[in-house]
Amino acid sequence: MTLNRHDLRLSAAIFAACAIAFACGADVNDARDASVAQAEPTETSAAPAPTVTSDPPAPPTTAAALAIPDGAAVYQQYCAECHGADLRGTDKGPSQLSIIYEPNHHGDYAYRVAIRDGVREHHWWFGDMPPVEGITDLEIEKVISFVRSEQERLGFEE
Repeated sequence: MTLNRHDLRLSAAIFAACAIAFACGADVNDARDASVAQAEPTETSAAPAPTVTSDPPAPPTTAAALAIPDGAAVYQQYCAECHGADLRGTDKGPSQLSIIYEPNHHGDYAYRVAIRDGVREHHWWFGDMPPVEGITDLEIEKVISFVRSEQERLGFEE
């Protein structure tokens, strides 16, 4: 089997991206947190391949969204027991102000997946996080918005 220049360049780019991700501390668990990129159209294809992801788009602002309590109230209802009323964690879950949860390491997609589907223990010693039962997609968005605003307001801890 012979590889042409395009194949070699693509292979080199993929290898470089993996090496950079590994050097930055990525692990196998982080891979499932990443969204799937949309394929670029080629000369032989008429349209790009559809994007495959389980991440729902952020809900639009609607009357239903406005009827849901603000993100702080939703966070207190579903998250504070484990992650602390002040977001600084408890003996059941990690601080959301840890530098590990800054947006460039754990983006909003990672939060959506963890809240909706649960997540295996990988940066902490509290055990696996179960899915949050009963929370809606709109409430998830409000929680993420609240956590991000508090991270910005309070800063991150090392």
